[in-house]
Amino acid sequence: MHDAKLNDEPGRLAALQRLEVLDTAPEEPFENVVSLVRTVLGVPMAAVTLIDQDRQWFKARSGLGVSETPRNVSFCTHAIRQSEPFLIDDARLDNRFADNPFVIGDPNVRSYAGIPLLTPDGYNVGVLCAIDDKVRTFTPGEVDILANFARIVMNELQLRHIAERDQLTGALTRRGFIEKAEQEIARFRRYHRPCCLALVDIDHFKAVNDTYGHPAGDAVLREMVATVVGASRPVDLLGRLGGEEFAVLLPETEAFEALQAVERFRETLAGLAIPLADGRVIHITASFGIAPLSDAVETVEEWIAAADGPLYAAKRGGRNRCEMLH
Repeated sequence: MHDAKLNDEPGRLAALQRLEVLDTAPEEPFENVVSLVRTVLGVPMAAVTLIDQDRQWFKARSGLGVSETPRNVSFCTHAIRQSEPFLIDDARLDNRFADNPFVIGDPNVRSYAGIPLLTPDGYNVGVLCAIDDKVRTFTPGEVDILANFARIVMNELQLRHIAERDQLTGALTRRGFIEKAEQEIARFRRYHRPCCLALVDIDHFKAVNDTYGHPAGDAVLREMVATVVGASRPVDLLGRLGGEEFAVLLPETEAFEALQAVERFRETLAGLAIPLADGRVIHITASFGIAPLSDAVETVEEWIAAADGPLYAAKRGGRNRCEMLH
């Protein structure tokens, strides 16, 4: 790994954001790895930790009571500054850590072994670490085992990201979209930040498939996604809920702003000419139903159902229009 990448903090944070993993729920593959690390290396603590701008967040942890810590007290923030394993035999004898709260007090860290989690594009986004409350020297064999586990963690991070994206359109899968919407509901409960969800339905889509064939239908779905993504903000998220059913998540957006944004999507789609392989051109329109997030919404399914009413009203009202839940 080049030293330039080690010192490129904005690039490193961008690589971490691309993984879309921060603040997600526990997942079995990562839980399995930390529990194996504990067993195989005989340590009381192990974690998959990701280093965000000013915190370390644990994707998985075993034997540790916290889910995140400030970055400046973390051992892992030192580990990501190098490409080799980061090893400490006795933290009390290391002037970087002798007065660290996790060394002086609970959980009484003494020895540490951390393998940086290296992305394919060359950034250390976090660390797989083994931690002991006893002084010890990790052997080369133990470090190799930890490095193999770190590769497994990195593969899993890549896989979960691929599984979040629909292969045909590049939109989020239903699973990926629901996970993001759950995060927005949690944020709404904590901070009361506004957020809206819009359902998208391509008008007479079945007729496109029947008239022009399924490859044309696929082309329409791809173009629709590319167009909506192109007309939306980087924070907005488009998901494919199934078949031709799509939804857009609009964070930090009040109802009237959502209506303006969705109206813009609608107009852009209506002006689209989609070329087919045989030289013909298809024009499409879409109907939209919008539901702002409210205290009444408990689950993502309820939120989607709330947007379903206005979507039905838009279709009943003549299609190619946006309706808002009142």
